[in-house]
Amino acid sequence: MNQVFLALGSNIRPEFYLPRAVRLLSGYGVILKRSSVWQSSPVGDENQADFLNAAVLMETPLEASKLRLDVIAGIEQQLDRVRDPDNKNGPRTIDIDLVLFNEEQLEIGHRIIPDPEILERAFLAAPLAELAPQYVVPGVNKTLEQIANELTSTDENPLMCFSDVQI
Repeated sequence: MNQVFLALGSNIRPEFYLPRAVRLLSGYGVILKRSSVWQSSPVGDENQADFLNAAVLMETPLEASKLRLDVIAGIEQQLDRVRDPDNKNGPRTIDIDLVLFNEEQLEIGHRIIPDPEILERAFLAAPLAELAPQYVVPGVNKTLEQIANELTSTDENPLMCFSDVQI
């Protein structure tokens, strides 16, 4: 079995799409842990609603490429994800990213795992740190907790835990 960390984000009806995405993911393995939901300002295109972000730790028999290219893409499509080629940071019903896979370093298509944005985005690091604070990110040699603490202490746009939505 593979241990997988998935990051989820939504700024279009997140109270509907985030829990729905987790339910659909559970059909491909066992959801071991769920983070809190965190509210963050949009990155890139700032003329849109704030995002709600979360993460799950999942155990699955699937390989990383199958999970990333088939399962995640299929769930995003099922949940009405529209990709705007002119605005990759635009609003979305759901965004699911495979960010950590076991303790491996991989490249699947254009995605690098561990996702390098873990080191740059508090809205990604904080939910992951809730799931496994002592997990050491391969190639970085820092724990998720260390990374999240560094980012949240210096982030100009502080995160807020959003308790109205549960995943």
